[in-house]
Amino acid sequence: MSSSDWVSTSLPYLTPRVRGRADAWSDEAGARGHTGTQHIVLAGEVPAPPEVAELLGVAQGEPVVVRRRVIELDGSPCELTDTYYPAEVARGTRLAGTAKIRGGAVTLLAELGYVGVRVCEDVTARVPSAEERETLRMGPDEPVLRLARLTLDGEDRPIQADLMTMPAHRQRLRYEIRIG
Repeated sequence: MSSSDWVSTSLPYLTPRVRGRADAWSDEAGARGHTGTQHIVLAGEVPAPPEVAELLGVAQGEPVVVRRRVIELDGSPCELTDTYYPAEVARGTRLAGTAKIRGGAVTLLAELGYVGVRVCEDVTARVPSAEERETLRMGPDEPVLRLARLTLDGEDRPIQADLMTMPAHRQRLRYEIRIG
């Protein structure tokens, strides 16, 4: 798939879903005639890596909850996503488990009383690690896009940090900004 075939916007992934709906990725892929799935390869408490500690405003090494996923389109990996939560937000919840969450994590966060109202995203390009290249089935000279997203609640507290890695040639990110 080329970048002209798939344009992704962030808003559906930041908005809680109507009860009973599938997650945003499954819906987006399905609306385009594809099957979007994800495999959770790790979930639970881990020490906060430096980048995550900075994003979430916690000390490096402090416990945070992670959900590490391989996102697939029609059975092929298209994105690696690590989502981190402050331990006080996610400890003991379904966010710390490997089961899929109906409606997605944003919906569960809202049910738990954590609603994102502001998002900061940084996009960079880089050479993938050998593990990323293998998992995403990429060639040796293909770059990846890295999207780091921080979601904050109404009191400007970090509630979620996402680190997404995707093949650059298979993705185009679209940002629409409404002023006034």
